[in-house]
Amino acid sequence: MRNLTAAKGVSRDRVEMFSTRLRHMWAVVNGPIASARVRAGSTLATMPTTRPFRQVDVFGARPFAGNPLAVVHDAVGLTDEQMADVSAWTNLSECTFLLPPTDPGADYRVRIFAGRRELPFAGHPTLGTAAAWLDAGGSPAVAGRVVQECGVGLVTVREIAEGAGGEGRDGDGAGAGGAAADAVALAFEAPSLLRSGTPETDERDAVVRTLGLEADADAVLEVRWIDNGPGWIGVLLRDADAVLAVRPEPARDGVERSIGVVGLRAEALDGEPRVEIRALIVDGEGGLVEDPVTGSLNASAAQWLIDTGRVSAPFTAAQGRMVGHDGRVSITRDAGGALWVGGAAVVAIRGEIGV
Repeated sequence: MRNLTAAKGVSRDRVEMFSTRLRHMWAVVNGPIASARVRAGSTLATMPTTRPFRQVDVFGARPFAGNPLAVVHDAVGLTDEQMADVSAWTNLSECTFLLPPTDPGADYRVRIFAGRRELPFAGHPTLGTAAAWLDAGGSPAVAGRVVQECGVGLVTVREIAEGAGGEGRDGDGAGAGGAAADAVALAFEAPSLLRSGTPETDERDAVVRTLGLEADADAVLEVRWIDNGPGWIGVLLRDADAVLAVRPEPARDGVERSIGVVGLRAEALDGEPRVEIRALIVDGEGGLVEDPVTGSLNASAAQWLIDTGRVSAPFTAAQGRMVGHDGRVSITRDAGGALWVGGAAVVAIRGEIGV
């Protein structure tokens, strides 16, 4: 660089400015992590690794109506910060990173991020990651059953027949939804609850106020911990219409917990599923973000509703209507009594990411 400056009469400042611009151009082309490295003063020698990348639409009743998931394959070597950076950059509800298993009983290990926050378990990332892994050529140790290792331990995922257990997306059975013809229908075994029971009165009242329901006390039938990892408090309302009518007011109290709002229809008529669900997730800044379709909440809500005798499996739940999505989640129970949470998973994007 010194010789170039001397020979051409270019100031050192201008050469440095030109070099900085080149580094930023390289960063834009090669992704968010590269950009972070440039800002930290690294050089062009710090090159990202190109890794397979997929985006999967999960639980959709039709194409592009479910909850999208970003999946980064071959994530060995990525730091926690890099994973958080990529996850936040995708601007999706979750992003997952595939790794070799550490448990001999697992087919793969996955780390699940919601923005910059890591989750021990989440439902739509579980099905979406399994679909991406299979699409990339993954072969499970046991045919038809994929075993995922994640923060809550081992979670089994199995392939299910479209429309299995009932009338599919348009009725009260446990169909996997009516997404694209090439969708794979998968289900995960609902994990055990990490926390259950009735919240403290102050917490219950804060949740009711957040939902804007303190003036309509009769609308709330029960508030209960139904946490299987993400921290859910479940709120059962008098019916499905009451669920769709909720207008959250998070600014009033400063929300600390994610809320699952649940309501039932007397019957599944005219294509309306038996259960209506909304997922209001803490955004880390005292607000709530509504998730399009949420497997973990559907799992814990199903356990709650079935254990209290309010519904029986199989049934289908709808979610996402208030945020422009149209999700369908199937709930079935096997001969051993285990609950399975299922839906369609479609790999919509295949490509690479430099990180």
